[in-house]
Amino acid sequence: MFRRRPPLPPFPPGAVLVGGAARDWLRGVTPRDYDWALPDPEAGARAQAAQVGGSAFALDEARGYWRVTAGDVQHDFVPLPASLEDDLRRRDFTVNALAIREGGRVLDPLGGQGDLKRRVLRMVSEDNLRADPLRAWRAARFVTTLGFTLERQTERAVRQVASDLKAGHLPFPAWERIRDEVHALLQSPEAARGLLTLDDLGLLVLTLPELLEGRGVEQGGFHHLDVFHHNLEALRQLLGRRPDADLPLRWAALLHDVGKPRTLALDPETGRRSFHGHDRVGADLSTQMLTRLKLPGEEVKRAAALVKAHMVQLPANETEARRFVHRRRDLLPDLLSLMLADREAARGPSSTPGSRHAYALAMERVLAALEEQPAAPAPLLGGEDVMALLGVPPGPRVGEVLRALAEARALGEVGSVEEARAFVRAWPGESRAAETGS
Repeated sequence: MFRRRPPLPPFPPGAVLVGGAARDWLRGVTPRDYDWALPDPEAGARAQAAQVGGSAFALDEARGYWRVTAGDVQHDFVPLPASLEDDLRRRDFTVNALAIREGGRVLDPLGGQGDLKRRVLRMVSEDNLRADPLRAWRAARFVTTLGFTLERQTERAVRQVASDLKAGHLPFPAWERIRDEVHALLQSPEAARGLLTLDDLGLLVLTLPELLEGRGVEQGGFHHLDVFHHNLEALRQLLGRRPDADLPLRWAALLHDVGKPRTLALDPETGRRSFHGHDRVGADLSTQMLTRLKLPGEEVKRAAALVKAHMVQLPANETEARRFVHRRRDLLPDLLSLMLADREAARGPSSTPGSRHAYALAMERVLAALEEQPAAPAPLLGGEDVMALLGVPPGPRVGEVLRALAEARALGEVGSVEEARAFVRAWPGESRAAETGS
């Protein structure tokens, strides 16, 4: 059953609401993005901006594409096609081949409303899917985010598109477009299931082949799943606890063990498996994968940093907890969320209630230290002070001393300027180095 339909926004003169916004409105969901087709897009955009208190600007003046943004709502305006019905027949799925005229009258040439009611995702035609192969990824995304079932012939067509893309028989979509579809899927609470759908349809191997290297790689010990399914379960565990997790954290959960297959080693005597260095290899692979998907540099850097740090030892006492916070403050609290998701996704024979309880206590120590010192204390000395105290020129040694002093300050071992000066003077090897001029 769909919810009661929300009120429609004011229609610009002669405008028709099309595509996903029409679909969502018919489902009883308030759209965030509205697509309008109308005779004069510029005039419609400017009128809409005045009505909703937004700003209008041209996306493509040559083609007459305009956009209005008002808070977190977006309205796009394009020229009304000569035949609206023909335009709808060129779309991807029947549930998107819908249009709404002012007053709520629906144009539905392909039975999209019936598919909406049955919660079925049906292609308009196989030719339409093949004309833009990105629509295969969109099918997986809609199945995940809308909770629809993929109609049988549509499923076959999507699988064929994936197969033909792999064989090089179809042009590969731009990575930026694939990224946007994957991100829309990752932002769903059912992201882990959506990735399995991508895999089942033959699309995950085209998108994240490195992730699939973990299929069948058993781990033992704390783990009950192979590496591939453990990564997915960690993402599921993360979203169960942190539904507000941003994309870099979601990526880190999905990719945290992506380095394990390439670091697998077997002890010839015991048969025990080890994955030494998988955190570093995984960080490098994450950087490569997310760069390929054209994520912003800062998001790539943060996701990789979380992957690299996910194996760090949790503290055994309060002093170690303060040191943990000081050294990894930039990654907190996300690092703890990732580590907990990793642990909860591992329920092998070594994962006992006692071990999980000890892990939880260690996390509580870190959280307490973070609450006690939510921001780094202000520095007591600067680089020039250190150089004057030690009689040394600028160089790596000065940075080393400043980092050690900042940690001592964070741990409460140094609390005043005089104590900081004494700390610097006593720095190992510095006095002798200053005397000898080395």
